[in-house]
Amino acid sequence: MTERGSTQIGRIVGALEVGGTHVAATAVDTGNWQLLAPIQRVSLDPAGSADALTDGMASCARAVLTAAPILQLTSWGVAMPGPFDYATGIARYTGVGKFESLDGVAVGGRLRDGLFGTAGQRDAEGAVRFGNDADAFAIGEYLAGATRGISRTAAITLGSGIGSCFLADGQPVDTGDAVPPGGEAHLIRVDGVPLEEIASRRAILSAYLAATGKQLDVKEIADRARHGQAAAVSVLDDYASTLGGALGPNFARFGVEKLVVGGSIAGAWDLFDPAFRAALPDPELAIAISADAERSGLIGAASLALT
Repeated sequence: MTERGSTQIGRIVGALEVGGTHVAATAVDTGNWQLLAPIQRVSLDPAGSADALTDGMASCARAVLTAAPILQLTSWGVAMPGPFDYATGIARYTGVGKFESLDGVAVGGRLRDGLFGTAGQRDAEGAVRFGNDADAFAIGEYLAGATRGISRTAAITLGSGIGSCFLADGQPVDTGDAVPPGGEAHLIRVDGVPLEEIASRRAILSAYLAATGKQLDVKEIADRARHGQAAAVSVLDDYASTLGGALGPNFARFGVEKLVVGGSIAGAWDLFDPAFRAALPDPELAIAISADAERSGLIGAASLALT
């Protein structure tokens, strides 16, 4: 791995990161993991049609070429949320409340058509390779972020749900007793209940509504917790304690040396940290908040293009 800031030039690839409501894209020099083009963003309607969604992804990627026309990008890495068949590029979204119009759609083929021209018109077959979005975030942090070069790391993303990845020397581990099923935190069950039912954005909102009769978003609840409102403090403590209790045994068995946290709820980590740590087997675990989760996700996506 090249030192950050090095002038060594590696293979230049395109990177696309698909989130729940938007897609981001850039170009990355894999020699030093630096971004070579301004990040482009396009909003996505998770309830939109398959054509609208794949057109939005392709147009975001093409905007990179417009912003940096000197670049020749024939390989793209794409970070996608699951459930998705990453090997074939076919979406498997059903019963998850987002992107359901893409279920069974060959997203890879559509992106290749949108980037390189339809089959029969291409001068050369461009490569589009897919990987999990939480894995991409963790790999990006390992290559150029808070867990750079550390042998045993974990990453969690906190937003509408919970994403996770466990890395051994930069490679995702998704089997074995040391990690959750498939390496995915959302598959953990606590007292028979899926973790996301009791430790997620919707769980926070539901618990606060039950405690106060008021329907607020996480940021507003966090603001009230910072001002000492007992109900808000209790709800966030319960969330953090449940999360730490569910993941702590995996951190211990895997031998996690450092955890990095990203996602939209990570901005409230100062409120979560004490209760989260108290629930861990090792309360002194090194924990970092990602300095730029989007950048890390794009770097991790770029790494997929090298596989």
